[in-house]
Amino acid sequence: MEEKTSFKPSLRLIDATMLVAGSMIGSGIFIVSADITRNTGSAGWLMFVWVITGFMTLTAALSYGELSAMFPKAGGQYVYLKESYNPLISFLYGWSFFTVIHTATIAAVGVAFAKFTAYIFPFFSEDNLLADLGFFRISAAQLLSILVIVLLTVVNTRGVNSGKIIQTSFTLAKLLSLLGLIVFGLFAIQSDVWSANWQNASIWDLHKLNSDGSTESYTTMAAFGAIAAAMVGSIFSSDSWHTVTFIAGEIKNPKKNIGLSLALGTLIVTVIYLLTNIMYTGVLSLQEIASADKDRVAVTASHVIFGNAGTVIIALMIMVSTFGCNNGLIMAGARVYYSMAKDGLFFEKVGHLNKNAVPALALWIQCVLASIWSLSGKYGDLLDMISFVVVVFYMLTIAGIFILRKRLPEAPRPYKAVGYPVLPILYIVMGLAFCVLLIIYKPQYTWPGLIITLAGIPVYFLIVKSNRGKKERKITASSVE
Repeated sequence: MEEKTSFKPSLRLIDATMLVAGSMIGSGIFIVSADITRNTGSAGWLMFVWVITGFMTLTAALSYGELSAMFPKAGGQYVYLKESYNPLISFLYGWSFFTVIHTATIAAVGVAFAKFTAYIFPFFSEDNLLADLGFFRISAAQLLSILVIVLLTVVNTRGVNSGKIIQTSFTLAKLLSLLGLIVFGLFAIQSDVWSANWQNASIWDLHKLNSDGSTESYTTMAAFGAIAAAMVGSIFSSDSWHTVTFIAGEIKNPKKNIGLSLALGTLIVTVIYLLTNIMYTGVLSLQEIASADKDRVAVTASHVIFGNAGTVIIALMIMVSTFGCNNGLIMAGARVYYSMAKDGLFFEKVGHLNKNAVPALALWIQCVLASIWSLSGKYGDLLDMISFVVVVFYMLTIAGIFILRKRLPEAPRPYKAVGYPVLPILYIVMGLAFCVLLIIYKPQYTWPGLIITLAGIPVYFLIVKSNRGKKERKITASSVE
């Protein structure tokens, strides 16, 4: 294939903003409020979890704006960690990103698309097994997930403009449909349900609400653990906002537009998430939210709002949402592996662009691993396990702002972190509290992600040793000649 030496700056501010918003909104907002409600037991704490997650997301996005303006290169967070710390730290991020964080997310979003497609076309149900070998099963939902991942990979290998068209159009469609759901839901608010959920006596009564209606009280410290556990879902639903930084080399005027798109995209999604949850508490009792079938709160709410047509309406909305979300994830993720390859820390050929000026091999390798995760059926568990690691890397990246301001005080900073140093410090403190509470009260959400990340250390040194050996052989060959 004819190789291009550089990316094509083709994405405008609206395209970058739609990439931020589109990558954030997948299936989470339609589902995770059930688990948050079970952990918190009240409307006030349900909203607090979403508010604190939104605040953290906005704070991180505003902080990343400074780094994106300093280093408007493909690779985003991987590049920021390398510039702030060292190649080992950035490799561990890239390793975790490739092995689980990003590829398992693509798989989870793909299967979510298939599950809701089954509401309209039952053949694609996860219960429809196409192969059962005892130790290994393949369902129609998993197969459709893989087909969608492959399709979007093909589209993105044909150039950034192809992916841009899907991303911008599908994100606008899902934003408008979500706003429509919110508006219709607010008109359908039931006064008795609203009053019961928001009465002063119970609004801040933090307790565990079981699906059968029973409740359990928390000790003071266990209450903090419950909030941290509840935030796992909201953080997953608000993640991937930084994907726009991965594709910096293809954004017009990146020093300005990346930071602006981060701010606009995360703000839009945060407001929509808050309004959606307000709508939920207006049409459903807390018990109905907590006990929604398979946690599909939006489906239950839609039945109240639209009647029997509600299921099809939500299914179509989630299909549009997850399809667009996966396009953004697939488009952006491959640029991280491209940057790693350029540093000699991934397969060498991944660091080349095809005739359409995109890293095609990186896209296909990502496609293969995401497809394997789709077949495994373990992506959901993995995503719970890596929330801890995701926040750790966010904290390290934001701490890098302080390091770089001291190390490179004269470096051009077209955009500076809003609220520096207060907001970045506040994010780090809140992130530390979240991680410590998970370690204490939900260790199953922490140690698997840590093991996966730390497993990258020996891999890094093996790669470095191999690269050193290649250089020595080249030098020897040159001297012999």
